[in-house]
This record gives sequence, structure tokens and C-alpha cells, in this order.
Amino acid sequence: MAFLPAAAGFLNATSMEWKGVDSKSPTASTLSVGSSGCSDEKHQGCSTAASSTTCFVARPGDYSDDTTINIVSWDGPDDPANPKNWSVRRKWTASLIVSGFAFLGPVSSSIAAPALDKIGEDLHITPGISLQLVLSIYLLTSALGPFVLAPCSEIWGRVPILRIGNVMFVLFTALCGFATSGPQITAFRFLAGVGGSASLGMGSGVLTDCWRSEERGRGIAIYQLAPVLGPAIGPIAGAYLCQYGSWRWAFWGNALFCLCLQAIAQFFLHETYPPRLLHVKAQRLRDATGDVSLRTQWEADNRTLPKLLRISLSRPWVLLGTQPIIQLFALYQAFNFGMLYLFISGFPALWEGRYGMPKGLASLNYISIAAGSLLGVNICGPLTDAIYRRLKKRHGFTEQQPGLPEFRIPLMIPASLVMPFGIFLFAWSAEAKLHPIVPNVGVFLYAASSIICYQCIAAYIADTYTLYSASASAACSFLRSFAAFIFPLFVPYLFGSMGYGAAGSMLGCLAIAIGIPTPILFWAYGQRLREWSRFAQEA
Repeated sequence: MAFLPAAAGFLNATSMEWKGVDSKSPTASTLSVGSSGCSDEKHQGCSTAASSTTCFVARPGDYSDDTTINIVSWDGPDDPANPKNWSVRRKWTASLIVSGFAFLGPVSSSIAAPALDKIGEDLHITPGISLQLVLSIYLLTSALGPFVLAPCSEIWGRVPILRIGNVMFVLFTALCGFATSGPQITAFRFLAGVGGSASLGMGSGVLTDCWRSEERGRGIAIYQLAPVLGPAIGPIAGAYLCQYGSWRWAFWGNALFCLCLQAIAQFFLHETYPPRLLHVKAQRLRDATGDVSLRTQWEADNRTLPKLLRISLSRPWVLLGTQPIIQLFALYQAFNFGMLYLFISGFPALWEGRYGMPKGLASLNYISIAAGSLLGVNICGPLTDAIYRRLKKRHGFTEQQPGLPEFRIPLMIPASLVMPFGIFLFAWSAEAKLHPIVPNVGVFLYAASSIICYQCIAAYIADTYTLYSASASAACSFLRSFAAFIFPLFVPYLFGSMGYGAAGSMLGCLAIAIGIPTPILFWAYGQRLREWSRFAQEA
């Protein structure tokens, strides 16, 4: 933990003035109907009766006339229907279920890695890119799926889209175990990836819905661990199933676990998206009273379903194409995630080929990825919330005010220094064929630092694009998963042609060039980037 004083010294030395955050919400014309204030912080100047379920606000931008309408909001700041007011137990139930889905998807993505040779033999797939595609094709649809599923969750809610995605995942993962040819298993893996991408695209949205800013670090730490821990656990299970049984049970077992989790979610996972919950509430009030003027702040007469779909489905692409925050963080996450799958897909050749280990024993080296990820979570989860609260206090924010997203950055600084060191240690120790513990220490350090950066980025994006967190997460997920799709395709040529030392040095230099400037840039200029962003101001 010696790096924390150094990081604190750097942050104290950085001379910057934090400006107060202007909500930028339009000033609303109001009808005063009571003496107590409206619970919705977006309604400036609104007042409402303490017992009322609605606040009355004219919103000139939404309607073609100046009709005063009744805006349906929460029943006060402590409304139990608001997911942020749920009990801690209920919040953690939702967080753990979503994290479970986010874990099983990546398990499926990597479980085939140690079994590729057996799959190739049984299904007559020639070694090379065609065989690597069986592993990587799942990640291609993990990149594309969130662009459709995550925006749909911002129309119909999180839970229905999660259920649809999980049904697809269970069905096509099970069918992978029945495949009789290369094209069949590739197609089934492709479609299973679409379903599995649902939790990856909107899981951070569920956590943003439930947890307040100062509580969000631990929930995001657990959730973001799943996509990293899953690829480390999958190959271990796949290797032993392949060595002592059939590779087909790797897919069937994963589908059965997801089916059990879906049964639990059916009873214990409830809708969390506030606009959807308020829409249902407004609809119920309209049906009960016949008052068609009852609307949520996200509804308007000219908002048809086709228009909503067009806006929502294009939003992740717009975010990726126009938001420097998304672009820079997506590039950083893409490199980290691509490196993770480079290790995963390259381990069989290293441990079975270069070190001569049997398949089952070789798969245990994936524990270094899992152990590093667990260490990173245990560092990042508690510390990120503690640092966030401390920086809020230092910069004059009250307990009720949310802090700035930049308060999530400090832990990225030491982590971005450790990451390239881990890559260099792995590469040159593997090149020299040192004791297996040495390359594993390098992978361990890389995994720990990578997950810390990964979680800090996720928290920053959730704090910046609160309302559009699912779309923002989908935009980052695209480059991240696309890199994970591309990197393994080059494993046979990268390490085989260049050697572990030279290839690892090239990747380590990339980690320095991408990783070290990023946290410094966002600490110094993050607020200015957010002020330029229309989506950040709207959210």
C-alpha cells in the first residue's frame, strides 16, 4: 500500500480549482400547490403538497402548447419505490444477481480455450484462425449486442431485457454442446454471445439505479470483477472437463448454472430503472383517475415508440463517436481486456507446449488471473468510496451533494504504473523459461492493476452519464469486447514469430503509452470535458 502516499502527493501537487456543478436543467414554470418542496432535484423551484404523488411543472420544451401538465415523480425523498431507497439487502440482491449473469457470460467466452484442440478434432476444424474463431466469435457479439440491448433497457426497463438475453444465452450455449460441425458451433457461439451481452451492457446501469454515488464503489467493484474473474475460471473448468470427460459438458454445465440463476432472478430481481418505474406509476394513475395530463418528466405527447427506439438505439454510437470521455476510456479498457484474452488464449501454448504441463495442471495457472482480480477488487472496492468521501469533504461538498466523477481517478495512477511492469515480468520470464511462479506473478500484477483501472473507469462513467449509463457502458463495451475478439486471433503469430520477450515488450510499451497519461489527463481536464458534453449535462 506504499503507493497511496505517493498518489496523494501527486494529487495535492496538482493545482486545479474544482468548480461547482451546474445541473443545467431548464428552469421550470411552476404551480405552487403546497408548502413542501418537490422531491425531484431536477425540478427547480417546484413545490408540492407533502401527501401528493405528483408535482405540477410546465415543461415548455416537451409540448407544442403551454399547457400546464402534472409531472409524476417520487413520493418525497424517502419514497421506498425509488431503488436508491431500497434496503441494503435488496440492493445487494440485485447487484449480486446481475453480477452472477455478468460472470457466466465471460465463463462461456473462455471455457472453450483449453478444449480447442479437442473441438477441432471432433468437428474437423483446421488449426489456425478458423479454430481460434470458435473462441473469439462469442466476444464479437458481446461487442455488438449491447448496442441493441442496452438502449432497449432504457425504454422497457432492465429486467425484461435481461430475461430475454438470458433465455437466448441458455438456449444457444446448450446447443453448442450438440454441435456436429465447425459452422454449427460457430453460429451457436455467435448467438449465445448476443444473449450473454445483455448483462455486460446494462449491469452498470442497474447498479447506478440502486446505489448512491458515495455507496457505488463496492457494488461496481463486485460487478466489474465478474467479467474478469469469469474468463479466469472458465478455462480451469473447461480443461478438467476436457481431460476427464467431454468438452460438450463445458457448455451444458454453463447453461444449467445460468438456468438456475435465472430461476432465482425470476423471484428476487426487480425493476430498477427510474424512468420505467415512474412510467408504470403514471400509467396506473392515468388509468385510476382518467387524467391524461399525468406524465413523467421523460414523457411527452410527441414521443412515439419509433422515435424513442431511433434515439435510444443510436445513442451508444453517438456517445462513442462524439464523447472524448467515452472514446479515451473505451480505448483504455479495450487494451486491458484484449490483453486479458491474449493471456487466456496464449496460456495453453505456453504451459502445455513450452513448459510441458498436462492439460489439467496447466489450467491451474489461470488462478493467477483470478487471484490478481480478487486482490484488485479488495483494494479498489473499499478505497474508492473512502477516497471519494475524503475528496468530497476536502473540496467543500456537503454529505447530500454528489461529488465529482474525477474523485474516482486517484487509484488509477498507481495501478497504471504497475500494469506494464506485470507485462514485462511475464514476457521475459516466459522467454527465459524461469520457474512457472515468475510468469504467474507478472500475470497476477497485471490482473490486479487492470481490474482497479477497470472499476475506476466504470465508476467515473456511471457518475458522469447517470441517466444514460447503460448506453455509455455499451459504447465502452463495444471496443472492449472487439479487442478481446481480435487479440486472440494473433496469439499463434505474435508469440510464435516474435517470441515472448519481444512481443511482451511491445505490449508493455503500449500499456505505458495508453495507461499512464489517461488518469492524469482526466484528473486535470475531466471537468472541462464533462462541461463540453451535452449528454453529461442532461444525465
